[in-house]
Amino acid sequence: MADNPSKSEKSNKLKAKLPRGLADRGPAEIAATRRMLETIRGVYERYGFEPVETPMFEYTDALGKFLPDQDRPNEGVFSFQDDDEQWLSLRYDLTAPLARYVAENFDTLPKPYRSYRAGFVFRNEKPGPGRFRQFMQFDADTVGSASPAADAEMCMMAADAMEALGIPRGSYVVKVNNRKLLDGVLEEIGLGGDEHAGKRLTVLRAIDKLDRLKPEGVRALLGVGRKDESGDFTKGAGLEVQAIEKVMQFVCPTESTLNLKGDALLTLPTSFNPGDRFREGANEINEIRKLVENAGYAGDQIRIDQTVVRGLEYYTGPVYEVELTLSDDTGRPVRFGSVGGGGRYDGLVARFRGEPVPATGFSIGVSRLLAALQHLGKIETKPEPGPVVVTVFDRDRIADYQSMVKRLRDAGIRAELYLGSGKLGPQFKYADKRNSPCVIIQGGDEKARGEVQIKDLILGSEIAGLSKDRDDYLQKQAEAQFAVAEDGLVDAVRKVLARRAGSL
Repeated sequence: MADNPSKSEKSNKLKAKLPRGLADRGPAEIAATRRMLETIRGVYERYGFEPVETPMFEYTDALGKFLPDQDRPNEGVFSFQDDDEQWLSLRYDLTAPLARYVAENFDTLPKPYRSYRAGFVFRNEKPGPGRFRQFMQFDADTVGSASPAADAEMCMMAADAMEALGIPRGSYVVKVNNRKLLDGVLEEIGLGGDEHAGKRLTVLRAIDKLDRLKPEGVRALLGVGRKDESGDFTKGAGLEVQAIEKVMQFVCPTESTLNLKGDALLTLPTSFNPGDRFREGANEINEIRKLVENAGYAGDQIRIDQTVVRGLEYYTGPVYEVELTLSDDTGRPVRFGSVGGGGRYDGLVARFRGEPVPATGFSIGVSRLLAALQHLGKIETKPEPGPVVVTVFDRDRIADYQSMVKRLRDAGIRAELYLGSGKLGPQFKYADKRNSPCVIIQGGDEKARGEVQIKDLILGSEIAGLSKDRDDYLQKQAEAQFAVAEDGLVDAVRKVLARRAGSL
């Protein structure tokens, strides 16, 4: 007996399923992201930064040893081997590709070189709540300046961007630290030198999880390791108890502050003897503090915070993060954590050039910041208005309707011809789903009179629930659907669009 074709087709049907750690984006989120990016772009450009784009793929060795998780392809990054046997990887951030671009075009670029770029980056890591394998960043970098003023400017620009987006002072803070400080602590516990580079990176990445894992989780990662809620075990740095305590005393300060040069207060581990590297970092961070204060930025906008580490190995000096602390409807604090960060990476371009090339940069995490802005009600989350829909009353007159669409488009109005099937009812439902402000109708009678009907879908939905006994019902109904001469179509549609814009 032959198989039932319908059963066979059903068994071979693909299942539509989104891969883990990825997310689809609809019109509302895309529109909100676009508005947010334009605001940030305006701030970056006021600081004199110019746009540049780099590809999503780079040679894996160009990304270097600074991979998010491990030092080989497919651990932390998505990699494949090209037909010429070269390894290629999807970029894990926007900084490493910029370093390659600057090195490749070094002689033609102005120095310092100030640029910004936005785009998706990819991490081959275990996905979880709020942790995606693809996400968007928006970066600004200054390459070719070793001045602490370049780092201070990044912090000031980060604060300006938050306020331009409507995040009030007190709901954000730019936290500043210096990797040289922690490097000094690690040298004190015997982790200096190239031979301990791997263990240092494990320590840094453990500390970078302080917000999420709290001190207990970080202690575990500094020691033998930690098992997460799913049962997966992450091997730790294997530090001795005394070394763990020194690190934790520095990143979780409680007492015994030491006044170094100037008046930047830094908490030091017990019995810690600051070396030259530590004091160099302290002087740099103090210089940044002076610069931002002289520019008029207060401590509730930009402040020193020695818990800031940043997980990537390529940072060599000052590092910074923007943290949001908001409140819900009941007034309880809601921690969004870091929505941006960056720092100085003086060795990244030098890998290509063989000579020192100082650089510093800042990156905004677009998706997380968008979620925060939506929570604050600082960004519109509705989709943008859809196109005006010209309906098809008579299938034999498609050319006439297409001519109307062209007139609207030529006038700069978004418009489309309904290309589906069905009578007017399904066409109106389609226009509603498209978030259309109005539809255009012309039957045989309207054509004979040289008219078109315009139906305002927004006003129509507003009066749909009104009682017909209301005095203004008939007036509003007349405004919701009315006839105009064919040559007045464009002006009439513009009036409907202006009325909608005024109600938003």
